[in-house]
Amino acid sequence: MRGTITGVGTFIGGILHTLPFLIPTYHVAIIAAIVVVAVELVVLAWLRWRFFDTSFSRSFASITLAGAVIAGVSAALGTA
Repeated sequence: MRGTITGVGTFIGGILHTLPFLIPTYHVAIIAAIVVVAVELVVLAWLRWRFFDTSFSRSFASITLAGAVIAGVSAALGTA
C-alpha cells in the first residue's frame, strides 16, 4: 500500500510539472509551471503538517528549501 501511494504521488507530481509545457507559448508555460510548483509546495507542507505532526511554517520552509536546492542543481546542470 505504501509503495502504491508513493508511486501515485510521484506520478501526479511529475505529470503536473510537465503539463504546463504543452502550452505553445514559452513564457505562459513557465508562469503556469511556477504556479503549479507553488501549489504543490503548499500541498506538501499541508500534508506534512496534517500527517507528520510538524508545524505548517516549518514544513513549508523545509520543503521550499529542498525545492530551491533541486532548482539550483538543475539550473547548474542545465548550463554545464
